[in-house]
Order: sequence, then structure tokens, then C-alpha cells
Amino acid sequence: MAKAIELNGLTKTYGASRGLIELSLSVERGEVFGYLGPNGAGKSTTIRLLLDLIRPTSGTARVLGMDPRGDAVALHEKIGYLAGDFVAPGRQRVGAVLRFLATLRGGAGADRIDALCGRLELDQSKQISALSKGNRQKVGLVQAFMHEPELLILDEPTSGLDPLAQQIFLDMVSEAAAGGQTVFMSSHIMSEVEAVADQVGIIREGRLVALDTVAGLRADAVRDVEVTFARPVDRAEFAALTGVVDVRVEGAALRCQVTGSPDALLRALAGHHVASLLVTEPALEDLFHSYYTGEADAA
Repeated sequence: MAKAIELNGLTKTYGASRGLIELSLSVERGEVFGYLGPNGAGKSTTIRLLLDLIRPTSGTARVLGMDPRGDAVALHEKIGYLAGDFVAPGRQRVGAVLRFLATLRGGAGADRIDALCGRLELDQSKQISALSKGNRQKVGLVQAFMHEPELLILDEPTSGLDPLAQQIFLDMVSEAAAGGQTVFMSSHIMSEVEAVADQVGIIREGRLVALDTVAGLRADAVRDVEVTFARPVDRAEFAALTGVVDVRVEGAALRCQVTGSPDALLRALAGHHVASLLVTEPALEDLFHSYYTGEADAA
């Protein structure tokens, strides 16, 4: 079976300005893919290319095994899309808008509107123009999810949502993936991607600089280590270890940082009576900032 998304050398330029530069990545079916980057990095450009809303300068894209341009009608039936700037007619009521969108899909999803609106606490009787930004975003979420598409493409999906609604959204993503749907989710909120993503791509200035699982991104990251021994230790013993840096010893307390495998440090610790050990894993947000600011090499 074809992959959900497969991009090869995808490039988009706007005159002298760059949009994307030779982007290559693949997303497996049933996977949640987190696409991270700051505003202007190329996230929305990628999504618009996937949907054939704009055309690439060069390179190829396949979505659910189909050509976004040649197979657009058949492909769009299988996709749920939430735009980063989602809008709906202000004079219409929430329920009417959602049922109209279901009608455009031949009625697909109409039977799930009530359940999704209830789950998100979205009042269907309200006019769109009277909604807060967060509630307008909920309308966008319902229309994207309601027909249970094979592929969900979500551009900054939690924009404006309160923390409770954000958690409900993450639950919806997890449930979609468990049911075999694929989710391609662009975001600049690291914690939400970390909570649900199977794979993460980090884009910087139009180039993909990292592509891995969250665990894989952390494998070569710096970890903070704090060790308390039963008796004082010699700093020199630990300062000479491979992958151990910034070593500080105060009596029986050791603080250091470890890059890559902690094997050398663990072997050294085995020769002592360790009273306590604390290892702090880097948050995905820290990893993202290290790639964005150039502190890590591009993948």
C-alpha cells in the first residue's frame, strides 16, 4: 500500500524568495506526523502543495498514492483539512455551516456533527460572527474530523483553543490514529506534538533540518545529570569520560551533562555507592530551539 504522503525534492519559490527547498519526507498510513517550525518556515506552503492549492516549482508529491493535481477530486474526498486561517460565513449559524459542508461531501459526516459539537462544547445555534476565536476554531475542527477521512491535514489546529479544548483535540487525534487514519499536523506548540506524534519533522527557512521520532531526536541531545554519592568523589574521574561535559563536583554531589550514550558514565558510577540519581530529558521544545537557532547541525 502506498504511503500516506511521499515528497521528493519538493521546491517552491516565489520569485526571488524561497518557500521550500528540496523537501523530501514520507509519512506512513496510520501515523501522526508533527511538522514543526516557526512562522514563515514553510509549513503552510507544504500543506498548500499537498492540496494542490499552489503548484511546486520542482519536485514531486504523492498523497494517498495519488497525484495532488491530476487526482484532486478523488483525493479531496479522502482528506479532512483545517486551514491555518479557517473562516466561515459570519451570518450563518454553526449547525447550518457544518451541515452545508457535509452536503458538499454527499452527506458524509452529517451523522457525527452533534457528537463532535457536544464533545467540544460548541453551540450549534450560535452565529459564526458571534463566536470567539477559539469557538471558530472548533467549527474548523468539526468539519475536518466529521467525515472520518483517511488523511487529516491540520494547520496550527489548536490556535485559540483553551487548555481543555486542546486536550480534547489531542484525544481526537489519538483516536483517529488508532482507527487507522493518518494525521499530518503542523504546529509551533511543541508540547502538543510531543504528546501525540509518532514522527517529527523540523523545518527551518524552507529546509528540513530534522526528521525522526521524538525519542530519536533526543538520542543525541544533551541530558542534565545529578548524582549524590555516599561519600565525596574525585572530579577528574568523571571529567575524563567520553560524552560527559560540564562536570562539577561539590563533596558527594556530581552535576554534569551527557551527550549521546551514557554508557561511560554508568560504568564509572558502578564503582561507587550512589545514593540518588536524577537524569533530566530535554523537552521537545528545547530540541526544536536548538535546531532553529543553529546550535545543532542540519540533518
